[in-house]
Amino acid sequence: MNLLRRGLLNGFDRAEALLDRVFTPVHNPLKQLGALGTLFFAVVIVTGVHLYIGYDTSVSGAYGSVEYLSVSAWFLAGVARSLHRYASDALVLVMLLHAAREFARDRYRGARWFSWVTGIVAMLLVYGSGIGGYWLVWDELAQFIAIVSMEWLDWLPIFGEPIAGIFVAPDALDDRFFTLLIFLHIALPLMLALVLWLHLQRISRAAYRPPWRAALGAMAMLVGLSVVFPAVSHPPADLARLPAKLGLDWFYLAAYPLMDRLPRAATWGGGVALLILFTALPWLPPLRRRVVAVVDLDYCNGCGRCNDDCPYNAIAMVARTDGKPFETQAVVNPGLCVGCGICVGACPPSTPFRTTVDLPTGIDLPDPSLKDLRGQTLAAAARHQAGGPRVLVFACAHGPAAATEFPASVTLPCVAMLPPSFIDFALSRHLADGVMLAGCDSSACYNRLGERWTDERLAGKRDPRLRARVDRARVAVSWVGRQSGDEFRAALSAFAARLSARAAEGDKR
Repeated sequence: MNLLRRGLLNGFDRAEALLDRVFTPVHNPLKQLGALGTLFFAVVIVTGVHLYIGYDTSVSGAYGSVEYLSVSAWFLAGVARSLHRYASDALVLVMLLHAAREFARDRYRGARWFSWVTGIVAMLLVYGSGIGGYWLVWDELAQFIAIVSMEWLDWLPIFGEPIAGIFVAPDALDDRFFTLLIFLHIALPLMLALVLWLHLQRISRAAYRPPWRAALGAMAMLVGLSVVFPAVSHPPADLARLPAKLGLDWFYLAAYPLMDRLPRAATWGGGVALLILFTALPWLPPLRRRVVAVVDLDYCNGCGRCNDDCPYNAIAMVARTDGKPFETQAVVNPGLCVGCGICVGACPPSTPFRTTVDLPTGIDLPDPSLKDLRGQTLAAAARHQAGGPRVLVFACAHGPAAATEFPASVTLPCVAMLPPSFIDFALSRHLADGVMLAGCDSSACYNRLGERWTDERLAGKRDPRLRARVDRARVAVSWVGRQSGDEFRAALSAFAARLSARAAEGDKR
C-alpha cells in the first residue's frame, strides 16, 4: 500500500509542479479538484433542468424529444445537452483524481475517514445518475445499457421474475418506465447534493468555489467541446434487434463491456470486492498512532482562537465548567482532530519566553508538545555550522525541508503550529541570525489552512501576530512541494546570502 501511495504521490507532485508553471499555484487545476467538481455539478444541474423542460417521458416520444432539443433547438438546447454531457464527464474525472490525490497524500485515515467514505457514496450516486441519464435518450446505446444492467441485476435472487424480460419485445415497455427513470434521474442528484454537504461538514472554510480564472477556463473548455464536438444520439432503440456498433462514454460505461462478456458472478464479486476494499482503506494497515490535542483549563481563557483556526471543526467553544471567570472553554472532539497542531500556534499562552519548565498552554499536542518544540529549537540552534549566517529552519513534515539534512532545523506537523513568538525568541535570544519557515506546497497545504494562517500571522493580520519589534528582513518563508528540494535549497541559500550582505553592511557602518 505504501509503495502504491508513494508512486501516486510522486506522480501528483511532478504534475502539480509542471501545472504550477503553466497556471500558477492558485489556479492549478490539480489543486482545485474539489471546487471544480462543485462547478461541474452546478453546470449539470442547471443544464439538466433546462433539458427536462422539453423532454417527453414516453416510449414513443423520448428519443424524438432529445433529437429535437439537440438538432432543431440547437441554439437553445443542443449546446445545453452537450454541456450536460461534458460537465458530467468532467465531474467523474475530477472526483477520481481527487480521491487518488487524497489517497496519495495520506489524507483519508484517522479523523478523515468520514470524508473518504462520503466521497465514495457520492461517486456511486454520480455513476448511478449518469448511467440513468443515458437511458433517457432511448437510443441503441440506451438499449444496450438497459439490457446489460437488467441482466446483471437478474443474477441477484431478489426478483420474482427476470426484469430483463421487459426489453425483449417492442411492446414490452410502457410510459411508466420513463416516468420512473426521470424520477430517479432527479432524485439521485438531490441525494448527491445532500451527501456532498455531509462530505464538507468536518472541514471549516471549505473551498467549494474555484478561483474565477480557473472557473472561467473550465467553462470555456466545456463550451468549446460542446460546440466543436456536440453530443449526438445513436439510432433510436429497437427492441426487435440488437445494436451492432456502439460508441461508449468511457467515463461512465467502461465496465459495461466486462458486464456483458464476463460471468455475472465474476462481475458482481469483483465489483463488491472493490467497493469493500476502497471503503475499508482508512482502517487498513499500515495504521498510524493518532495524536489528539488536549485542553488545559488552567490556561484556557475561552478566547476562541483555536476554534477559529482549526481546519477540521474539531474544536468547539462551550460554557465554562470549572468556575473560572470566563464565559467559554475549548473542547476537542477526538473523532475530528488530526493532530496538525495549528491550534497550539493560535493559543495566546503558547510562547517560549515563559520561565515555567513544562510550558503549559491552553491547548497542546502530547507529541510534539510546546515544551518539546522549545527543546528542539534550542537543540537545533546548537547545531549551527561554522561559517556563514546562522539560519534556523522550522519545517513542515510534509514539505521538502523535512527530507533535507540541514542540521539547524525543527520539523513540525504543520508550520502553523509554530507560535510567532518562537521567531522572536530565536532572534532576540541570538539563537540564529535568521529564521526560515519552510512549509509544504503553495496553495495546497497538507492541513488546508496552515499556509494561509502563517502568512497572516507574519503580516500582522491574524492573532497571534509577530511582534513589530522583529526585523522582517531576518524572516523568510518557503512554500514549495515535496519534489522541489532544489527550489527550497535555492531559497535557503538566497536568504543566507541576504543575511550575509546585511551583516557586511552593518560592519561597514
